[in-house]
Amino acid sequence: MKKQVLLIVFTMMIHAGLFAQTSIIAHRGAWKNSKVPQNSIASLDSAISQGVWGSEFDVHLTKDDILVVNHDHDFHGLEIEELTYQELLAKKHDNGESIPTVEEYLKAGLKQKGTKLIYELKTSKLGKERTLKTVELSLAMVKKLKAEKLVEFIAFDWDACLKFRELDKKVKVHYLNGDKSPAEVKAAKLSGVDYHFSIFQKNPSLIQEFKALKLKTNAWTVNKEEDMKFLIDQKIDFITTDEPELLKTVLKK
Repeated sequence: MKKQVLLIVFTMMIHAGLFAQTSIIAHRGAWKNSKVPQNSIASLDSAISQGVWGSEFDVHLTKDDILVVNHDHDFHGLEIEELTYQELLAKKHDNGESIPTVEEYLKAGLKQKGTKLIYELKTSKLGKERTLKTVELSLAMVKKLKAEKLVEFIAFDWDACLKFRELDKKVKVHYLNGDKSPAEVKAAKLSGVDYHFSIFQKNPSLIQEFKALKLKTNAWTVNKEEDMKFLIDQKIDFITTDEPELLKTVLKK
């Protein structure tokens, strides 16, 4: 009887998240140690093969309204927002891949169910209207592919986060810029935050303040073991890193 009671208590504690471990998000895919281009489908495949919780990627909108995956505003010197998708095909990644469309990228990710796709919407250099259009097209693409359960959105632009929430009450949206309080994020009905790790280091109680409001916490971009350990000790939900292999080792210690 005592064993049964202990088993029930242990199960309840797991469901309550008391033993929840920090999860790994590969920043721009797992590229650094696998020697593949950032934000390529190869880097996504590498992250998936490692079994990480999530793989982050960055999205821009071309001149002809095609969503593409790249971190910088230019792709090998070609300004993404000023050119059509066909014009961007003039350059390739070092591994021979063209700049991926979001549709291609999501379809590659949808071949599996174990690794979440962490979709960073980049703020447009052409203004707020263009950024919000990117929100609308992004959400439409995710719904078209029925990828809602696999995709979570992150953005630096507060209005973009609010637009995601306005358009869909259930989609997961996390704010990146680091300047909103737990109360503000909760009031906006967002899912959580993804702040630079230094913000959490300067205010060690902040993670628990977000957690108290049932908001998820993530930190970017954490590549040193001592910083990983600090955040793990604070019981952060996720760590975004260029070094998923190192973080996996740290979590096992």
